[in-house]
Amino acid sequence: MIISASTLTFAQKAQTVSVIQAANEKKVNVLIGGKPFTSFLYPDDLEKPVLYPIRDADGTVVTRSFPLDKREGDPTDHPHHIGLWFDYENLNGLDFWNNSYAIPAAKKNKYGWIRTEKVTGTKSGTTGILAYKANWTNQAKQVILEENTRFEFSGTAGQRVIDRITTLTAKQDAKFTDAKDGMLGLRLVHELQMPTKDDQKFADDKGNITVVKGGADNLANGNYLTSAGKTGDDAWSSRGVWCKVYGKVGADSVSIAIIDHPQNPNYPTFWHARGYGLFAANPLGEKIFTNGKSEKNLTLKTGESVTFKYRIVINNGAQTLSANALNNEAAAFAKK
Repeated sequence: MIISASTLTFAQKAQTVSVIQAANEKKVNVLIGGKPFTSFLYPDDLEKPVLYPIRDADGTVVTRSFPLDKREGDPTDHPHHIGLWFDYENLNGLDFWNNSYAIPAAKKNKYGWIRTEKVTGTKSGTTGILAYKANWTNQAKQVILEENTRFEFSGTAGQRVIDRITTLTAKQDAKFTDAKDGMLGLRLVHELQMPTKDDQKFADDKGNITVVKGGADNLANGNYLTSAGKTGDDAWSSRGVWCKVYGKVGADSVSIAIIDHPQNPNYPTFWHARGYGLFAANPLGEKIFTNGKSEKNLTLKTGESVTFKYRIVINNGAQTLSANALNNEAAAFAKK
């Protein structure tokens, strides 16, 4: 299914998107207006495919550098947070979300991998297209889900848009058990974190504790706003059609909005949006987000499929996108 480029993009002149397979690497580079935008990375030693890094229209990187690169002052917690990704914490008892190089070999059997089989298509133009096929597997490479994902990229002088359409097909009976960590994730650049001087501790479902250090610097200045009017820390666990993070990165005002689609399961999604820089949409974490009042488990019988569609809109300039503009964008996306 083709989802057309953002209505906001067409309000300005669309720039040409170039989608180029890198020679001798499992990497596809995406340029917009002749400038690097992002790269699709799918090397064999990475536990999932990612878009990394991601830049705004001025070329400013809006994703954290760690663990694939090192920028002075960037936090080094949660090594599984890389660029933009899509996975889940509990599929048939396997944790796909938290898998990384930091997991000891003796415990790897508790974690799942998303192994990219091949890039199935690329196209350049006013809308750039990148499609790939991957398998969600256990350590023995037994396939639970087949993934077919299509990215559509577009942009103007002050905006970048990513549409992600992912269809998961069960190769065996598959159960997504309600869990906190999922599904579309983005790890933000330091400046878009919410400012705090306090250390924070976070635990996964296995009892592993991660400490996120508070900052004494003046870089972090981000904030969240949802379509339901939730701001700051109140965005976490709330539901909304869209959520945006915004702040100053250098001289520019930068905003990144994730927009949910009404055909997605459990619409509108819950926002797993943390002040330390994790920005995620998780429709299947209802139990923890409602303090146990309800839950959402998704089961696919062998051969059944489910599709998830998201739009990511990145703007920079003197102002960030207004709530009214994002409501219009969400309404347009819902019709596609």
